[in-house]
Formats: sequence, C-alpha cells, structure tokens
Amino acid sequence: MTDVFVYYFMRRSGPGGKELLSKRRATLETIKDRGEAVMQSRRIVDHTEVDGNGFVIGGASDESHPVDGLWPQIRSLEFRARSRDREALKIVDGAECARRQMLHLESLELRNRARILRARVDRIKADNLRNQDSTQESISGLRAQTG
Repeated sequence: MTDVFVYYFMRRSGPGGKELLSKRRATLETIKDRGEAVMQSRRIVDHTEVDGNGFVIGGASDESHPVDGLWPQIRSLEFRARSRDREALKIVDGAECARRQMLHLESLELRNRARILRARVDRIKADNLRNQDSTQESISGLRAQTG
C-alpha cells in the first residue's frame, strides 16, 4: 500500500515559453524537469494509479462538468481502500494486529468518503435532470402560447 501525491503543473510550451497548465497530474519527481507544481492541486492517489513515467493514469479529463472531477476522486479512494485491505489480509495474528486494525479503519474511512462523493454525484445528476425538465416545460409552454 502506497499513497502518492500528484499535482497539476505549469509547463513551458513552444518557442515563446508560454506557460500552460498540464492536462494530467504527476508526481513531484516527474514535474521537476518539466515545470513547476501547482501545490493547491495536490491529490492523493494509490500507487497503482500512477504510470511508470509518474503521471496519473487516465487523468486527461478537462473536468469541465462538476461530476467529471468527482469520478476520478471516487475511483482513487476505492483503489486506496482496496490497497489497505490487501495489506491487512497479509498480516497474521500477532504483534501486527494493531496495524491490521488501523488498515481496516483507514479502508472504512476511505470507502465512506467515496460514498459521500457518490451521493454528491447523485445530487448533481438529479439537479441536472430537474433543470432539464423545467427547461423543457418552459419551452413546451412557450410553444403552446405562440402556437
């Protein structure tokens, strides 16, 4: 089990040296030769979510919709919880019993945070559906009035 910190970063692009925000998060080790980390963008992911080059796998989303930014967080929380569960299963009774308990508690907390984010996604989706329904009703009402 290994948690890894990843960040978006400002990179230089083209001959003018214009700075652009990276599309994917990466580890500080990866960023050091490419640009400057945006420290406020820090996210914790499981080591299995980082490729051999130090970039988050599948992190090229523009996160333009609120739900788009939540799914990677949910996936990461679930990966981290599974990683702790796997490590806890390797511990046999004895001196490390307390560590196994701690891993189970961390796993539970990570799953609870994922559940909370899923509930947020569900609320956003429900709000979007309500907004679409009210927009369609407004359009239907306007058509009836002008028709």
